[in-house]
Amino acid sequence: MEEQTMEMETAFLTQNMNTTTATATTTATTTHEVQKSLHVLRRSRRRCMDGVGKEKLVLLKEVAVEEKEKVEDEESDDREEIERKINALQRIVPNGESYGVDKLFDETAGYILALQYQVKALKALTGFFQKMEKDKTKLGG
Repeated sequence: MEEQTMEMETAFLTQNMNTTTATATTTATTTHEVQKSLHVLRRSRRRCMDGVGKEKLVLLKEVAVEEKEKVEDEESDDREEIERKINALQRIVPNGESYGVDKLFDETAGYILALQYQVKALKALTGFFQKMEKDKTKLGG
C-alpha cells in the first residue's frame, strides 16, 4: 500500500513538474514575442520620425500653437464683449456706475420689474382714457 501511495505521489509530482515546465516555456515564449513586438514598434516609430516624420511633428506643433493663440484671442474677445455689456448696463440702470457686478445684476433685475409695472400701469391708464373718449363721443361731446 505504501508502494502504491509513493507511486501515486511520484506520478503527481512528475505531472506537475511537466505542467510547470510547459507553463514556464509558454510564458518565456510569450514574453519574448511581446518584447519582439515592442522592438518592432519602436523601430517603426523611429523610422517614421526620421525625415518626413520630423517635419510632420513640427507642423503639428505649429498648428497646436496657432490653435492655442486662436482660443486665447477668442477668450480675450469674449472678455471685452462682457465688459462692454456691463458698461452698457451701468449706464442704463440708475446709479449703475456705483455698483459692482453682482449688485449691478441685482439692481438690473429690480429695475426690469419696476419698468414692467410701469408699462402695466400705463396700459391701464391708456385703456381708461380711451374708454373715456368713447363715452364722450357717444354723449355728443
